[in-house]
Amino acid sequence: MSQTSRRRLRWLTSRLLAAPIVIALLLAGLPGASPAGAQESDPLRVVTTFSILGDWVTQVGGDRIEVVTIVPAGGDAHTFDPNPEQVASVADADLIVEIGAGFEPWLDDMVAASGSGATRVVVSDGLDLIGGTDEHEGEASPEAAHEHDEASPEAAHADHADEAEDDHGHEHEPGEVDPHIWHDVTNAIASVETIRTALESADPANAATYDANASAYTTELNELDAFIRDETARLPEERRKLVTTHDTFGYFAAAYGFEIVGTALNSLTTGSDDPPAREIATLVEEIESSGVPAIFAENVSNTDLMQSIASEAGVTLAPPLYTDALGDPGSDGETYLSMMRFNATTIVTALGA
Repeated sequence: MSQTSRRRLRWLTSRLLAAPIVIALLLAGLPGASPAGAQESDPLRVVTTFSILGDWVTQVGGDRIEVVTIVPAGGDAHTFDPNPEQVASVADADLIVEIGAGFEPWLDDMVAASGSGATRVVVSDGLDLIGGTDEHEGEASPEAAHEHDEASPEAAHADHADEAEDDHGHEHEPGEVDPHIWHDVTNAIASVETIRTALESADPANAATYDANASAYTTELNELDAFIRDETARLPEERRKLVTTHDTFGYFAAAYGFEIVGTALNSLTTGSDDPPAREIATLVEEIESSGVPAIFAENVSNTDLMQSIASEAGVTLAPPLYTDALGDPGSDGETYLSMMRFNATTIVTALGA
């Protein structure tokens, strides 16, 4: 072999040996390329039972998770009946986040039917839950409201889970509790902490992201709680009285110093039949004697019953409040933060008239 041929062979060999290194370096610079030996994990798949929880989980998980919400915005979790496609959506979940406290009576059967082995996260665990209507009737004093301000989320409520019968004769089952925890923002703060812990446990590689997201969202929630307290403080104490479709504002009343005058359905759920005429008549009398200028329908219920009661009592039916679900995108209730602000300002405007 000539000297020239040897030089060409050495040159070609060096280029062939260098090619894998060059290719690797080029690939490393491409968008989406991963370092050698590294693999990007699939996002954590989290199923939430209804829209408010879906918002909380999304705020904490961000783009590190994939969220599937069973009961969408505007849907009523009390009367929900899952279809086969929704049952299938639970099958490959890593986490299932729920309120608990009887809010999702369909969930156990749904999980069993799906064969899911997902970890279930119950955000009401560890909270002191209140009971039915009579347990939170009675206007909160300013001193009690101040004590609530100073209390931790875990100590914000008295525990009332015994059997009870309200002034309308509606009997709550033994041990029945009010699941509508989100109407007190301090419960939302505690729930976000539960969600953060669950996500970090399931996906420790992204724990720093979950912690940062939860901290930022908690700051917003604290600001929201302060806003509601300032807004509702504009109402004289004697005007802080609520009449709603179903018994959903117990935590709001306890947290922000309101009295529940009555509810149309006399129930913790919206699945009850319309009340008999005598119960309607009793509620109308209570509205008249309380002196409230307005009563409130809800975004998850037909407003016809409340309109009829308002007309009979001679009061205004205020714009529907966002109670057990977020509103559609673009509405005043598209997020938890916006729905709670809307509710507070709507209540104060209607009762301050």
